[in-house]
Amino acid sequence: MIELGKMQKLTVVKKEDFGVYVGETPDAGPKERVLLPAKQVPEGCGEGDEITVFIYRDSSDRLIATTTRPLVLLHGVASLRVKEVTKIGAFLDWGLEKDLFLPFHEQTMRVRAGDEILAALYVDKSGRLAATMKLYPYLRQDPPYRIGDQVSGTVYQVAPNFGVFIAVDGMYSGMIPKREAPADLKPGDTGEFRVTNVKEDGKLDLSAGKKAYLQMAEDAEAVLLRIHEEYDDILPFDDKAEPEKIREVFGLSKAAFKRAVGRLYKEKKIVIEEGRIVVL
Repeated sequence: MIELGKMQKLTVVKKEDFGVYVGETPDAGPKERVLLPAKQVPEGCGEGDEITVFIYRDSSDRLIATTTRPLVLLHGVASLRVKEVTKIGAFLDWGLEKDLFLPFHEQTMRVRAGDEILAALYVDKSGRLAATMKLYPYLRQDPPYRIGDQVSGTVYQVAPNFGVFIAVDGMYSGMIPKREAPADLKPGDTGEFRVTNVKEDGKLDLSAGKKAYLQMAEDAEAVLLRIHEEYDDILPFDDKAEPEKIREVFGLSKAAFKRAVGRLYKEKKIVIEEGRIVVL
């Protein structure tokens, strides 16, 4: 079976002036053949020869073959450049003559011409190849990392009920849980993250911070400085405040804020009174 979106080895069935027809077998019938245009045919290629091609659809929606390997294959993920944004969606450069369509409903952030984005290749309901920025189903779950490893990743989606989804090294599935997710991370952001858990299914739990004791020290100093500079040494709420309030003021999760406040209290840099924190 000739498969859309994949590189596959096919046989030259018939040769014409405008190209060659390829199929799975030398005797493939007219409905089982795909055209490889003449400019794509290797020199000296003849009937019966095997050739590796990629199958997609041309501008007339017909199956077409090419010897050019695109930047992304079916169900794969790659960094692609946005060439154009139109009323119906965006078009990406994936290394072929016909650009790859990225529908608006498959975008997790607003894209503009020139942007480099992570996208996966899938077959839509009409049987055409298209791109999606919703990468969760396409990322691998066999990571080579261990707890404590520092990894590089790109944010591809933010889900308020779950957390921040990260494509680690552009291929592995990672997430910063909601309770630990920094408020300022958004799709397209790249950075260094720490592996805090490797789940049985291979998905990674991540932290945007450094090792806990280093991150706590940095958070504590940042909290102390903000209370001093913006609140004249008296913060009008304590570590029992609502998570949304803490994120709005400090950009920290409630758990991270409580750790920072606890450190400052132990160092006798603050006192915690009812409903407020006072710098000493």
